[in-house]
Amino acid sequence: MANERNIMICVTRQKACERLIKMGKQMVKSHAGAKLYVVHVAKNGENFLGNPDEGEALDYLFQVSKEAGAEMTVLRSNHVVDTLVDFAKRNNVSIVVMGESPGYRDNDDRNIIQEMERRLPDLEFKVVPQG
Repeated sequence: MANERNIMICVTRQKACERLIKMGKQMVKSHAGAKLYVVHVAKNGENFLGNPDEGEALDYLFQVSKEAGAEMTVLRSNHVVDTLVDFAKRNNVSIVVMGESPGYRDNDDRNIIQEMERRLPDLEFKVVPQG
């Protein structure tokens, strides 16, 4: 089992994250026995069901994940990086796919990606540019 190369795809509540899931689906084909996990961390108290666009986007990503043969998990936590690191360790993840958002250079996404890389130095990270 140690040679499994499970892949974790970190998504937000945007349909654009479909590109990350499709990339993961391609990657998993070259890693026999690997599992594909799609993960979204919602902050506690965040109500995406009250926002029709975000709720619809999550439904859409669940569907795309299912078609890609991935298990999609939505976790609640105010500590996004801690939660993602914990998930990666628990699920024997060796590759993490994350997306760059439009304001990547000057927003939290970059910090999250850097923090993930720092805390999971043995993992391979694929940061997918926007568009």
